[in-house]
Amino acid sequence: MRSWRFLAVLAGLLAGLAGWSAPAAAQSGAADAPGADKVLRVCQDPNNLPLSNRAGEGFENRIAALFAQQLGWKLEHTWFPQRMGFIRNTLRAKEEHSERFKCDLVTGVAKGFDLAANTHSYYRSSYAMAYVKGHGLDKVRNLDDLLALDAGQRKKLRIGAFAGSPVTEWLLQNGLMEQVNWYQSQTGDAEQYPGEIVEKDLASGKIDVAFAWGPIAGYFAKKARGANIVAIPLQSRPGMKFDFEIAMGVRHADKDFRQLIDRLIDTNQGKIQAILEEYGVPLAALPPPKSSPP
Repeated sequence: MRSWRFLAVLAGLLAGLAGWSAPAAAQSGAADAPGADKVLRVCQDPNNLPLSNRAGEGFENRIAALFAQQLGWKLEHTWFPQRMGFIRNTLRAKEEHSERFKCDLVTGVAKGFDLAANTHSYYRSSYAMAYVKGHGLDKVRNLDDLLALDAGQRKKLRIGAFAGSPVTEWLLQNGLMEQVNWYQSQTGDAEQYPGEIVEKDLASGKIDVAFAWGPIAGYFAKKARGANIVAIPLQSRPGMKFDFEIAMGVRHADKDFRQLIDRLIDTNQGKIQAILEEYGVPLAALPPPKSSPP
């Protein structure tokens, strides 16, 4: 991934992070400003591996813990499923009988997400295609290979995809819509999670091919037991974008806090990348971040 893959974190800069953060909170002039009490309050989903869960097993959990450790702050969570109303019930919600917000940092938003101010991107990934090896698809390495299958074999494929995902247009263009089992990324059941498409349905043979967000496909392919699953990142093509940058989100008014998070992201790119690779996240190069005001 971009040049920051090779950057060493400067010891002096890291040592200054905790000291740098205190003025950031103080500048706002409010006792309840983010970080004023040296608590990093994050908004996360309690059941959405590999991103996060209540047990702290996701890569967003790990990155938030890294930031809190370097700041010397306590880490606290507000748990809420990433469904409709997530921002309203987390980043924009205040504690009862208080002016303090429940949490100050959403640890994963698509770049350009407009309900929160975006930090620097901390990774870029793409949607992926996953299948079980040994079932006639081993030579499929991209979307064109899937289309090049024998017409009879292609017609029998049972495909799993998320409604509204970028791959929908490709499926429509190539006459595969009638073979799709549709999944919802946001359901009314908090016990369900997007990774079930790979961990359960693909692994069990309910579907033959799964299209899912790369971090989800990569993680559950790596973790699968009893099924040899391969996850292949999809390459964007003209008029069809499959890769996206992921940033963090803060309230638009918390400019000092956003700069703090930007700085933590920039100085920890090597550690962040190592965490993401541990979870099987397919990574693509990030463009250099736009500089934050000093």
